[in-house]
Amino acid sequence: MVTVPRNFRLLEELEAGEKDQTGDGTVSYGLSDGDDMSMSSWIGTIIGPAGTAHEGRIYNLKIHCGENYPNQPPQVSFTSRINMSCVDQSSGDIITRKFPKLGNWNSSTTIANILVELKNLMSSSENRKLQQPPEGSNF
Repeated sequence: MVTVPRNFRLLEELEAGEKDQTGDGTVSYGLSDGDDMSMSSWIGTIIGPAGTAHEGRIYNLKIHCGENYPNQPPQVSFTSRINMSCVDQSSGDIITRKFPKLGNWNSSTTIANILVELKNLMSSSENRKLQQPPEGSNF
């Protein structure tokens, strides 16, 4: 197996995010600061899926890719308040043991994969009808 250097991998992910290669335009991501040479701090956006309590809502997230990414998972937190089974309600942090994409980390998993899976979980039976905080509130 070939190991891709961290920055090459992150450049590939940045390019994919800029080209919206995640599908239907309901998930997006990029660097939070274009001058961040370490490419550590990212932001993500998820538009809530139709037919759920999340429908049409815009959720913002922060993603931190540490020195050992992609060999170790990034830290992912919602900055927008959301009621979901895998989100710590005091901080917005994703609870890794309740979110397999992070808890069972695989170095081939990307930021896009994480965001798409979070969007998919919004439609799951345990999350789709959960009452949500007022729109626009933040952690």
